[in-house]
Amino acid sequence: MASAVLPSGSQCAAAAAAAAAAAAAGAPPPGLRLRLLLLLLSAAALIPTGRRGVAGSYGDGQNLFTKDVTVIEGEVATISCQVNKSDDSVIQLLNPNRQTIYFRDFRPLKDSRFQLLNFSSSELKVSLTNVSISDEGRYFCQLYTDPPQESYTTITVLVPPRNLMIDIQKDTAVEGEEIEVNCTAMASKPATTIRWFKGNKELKGKSEVEEWSDMYTVTSQLMLKVHKEDDGVPVICQVEHPAVTGNLQTQRYLEVQYKPQVHIQMTYPLQGLTREGDALELTCEAIGKPQPVMVTWVRVDDEMPQHAVLSGPNLFINNLNKTDNGTYRCEASNVVGKAHSDYMLYVYDTTATTEPAVHDSRAGEEGSIRAVDHAVIGGVVAVVVFAMLCLLIILGRYFARHKGTYFTHEAKGADDAADADTAIINAEGGQNNSEEKKEYFI
Repeated sequence: MASAVLPSGSQCAAAAAAAAAAAAAGAPPPGLRLRLLLLLLSAAALIPTGRRGVAGSYGDGQNLFTKDVTVIEGEVATISCQVNKSDDSVIQLLNPNRQTIYFRDFRPLKDSRFQLLNFSSSELKVSLTNVSISDEGRYFCQLYTDPPQESYTTITVLVPPRNLMIDIQKDTAVEGEEIEVNCTAMASKPATTIRWFKGNKELKGKSEVEEWSDMYTVTSQLMLKVHKEDDGVPVICQVEHPAVTGNLQTQRYLEVQYKPQVHIQMTYPLQGLTREGDALELTCEAIGKPQPVMVTWVRVDDEMPQHAVLSGPNLFINNLNKTDNGTYRCEASNVVGKAHSDYMLYVYDTTATTEPAVHDSRAGEEGSIRAVDHAVIGGVVAVVVFAMLCLLIILGRYFARHKGTYFTHEAKGADDAADADTAIINAEGGQNNSEEKKEYFI
């Protein structure tokens, strides 16, 4: 009686995979269809269920394993199915739809982006070029052992922002004004992180994320109060994303308008005192945005001298005299505001030789330039006199409390003595009875 030898589980499984691959490649001849059908039925009876999705050691000691893949859109992904302790069992790779990509070294799938990099009994390595977001998902490695093994690898596709835009609420702002700046990073995966910088200083914005078809659009808002120092400074929107190497950023330069800054410069005399009979020339420098178009000179609390000559930003006074003393103000304005600076003129006598104090011109509403202040000298003299008076009063009180005494002795009977010897004798005898007399002095 003849006995039939049944194929092993791995052989049937391999035959079933071969049949499926052949079917995917094209319709087999009629004579082959029956044999393929029998092989599929045998494989279905021998392949156990419930063992998929687990990579580990089985009864024959083989171990199938893979690694997850992260790739940037448009680049190349490499999928590797590896086997430890291989015994030449069949390896195949399937896509997320469980279509066979490679069966051993044969590619049934008609997608030329898949290319075989390596095939051996211990590895099946395949590359996928020009990866797109639709290629993301689980790819299955199958090893036809008894029982069969299956493991999967996950391909994650990173998509950098497709467009980065920055928008400023106002093209031109006024100093002290708060403006809104927005930055949008469109269609990325995963969502981007947006950072703000003003020059080299990092600022904090508020971000919102919008998701659509597994893609993310991030919009960040920055509220910025501007000052005149910010004019011409760049506002930078910088994106951080795992698919971006280096700095991906865009920027806009701030344009800030501010009121004038006024400064008075004494152009003549360059140094020395302003004496009677001399000439004085002052120049007013005004800087602002927009640039001031009109600069005017006035004399504070008095009329401008009749011999003063005004020429734009310049003030010229010839043949100075004491009546020219006072404060002279330069005023400038633009569409943002106005500002002024003061110069205090003091005309000295022709015989004055004291070096003048350094003139200082300060821009702003309260700025002024002052000459030598004689009140300082008078104040010093007053302090010295007051200190001397205090010292005299203290000395007087001291001497009043320490009184001096001295004694005088008068010889009684000296007036009645007939001669000098008798007077001395009388004086010695009456010395003990002499009265003590005190005299006080201050």
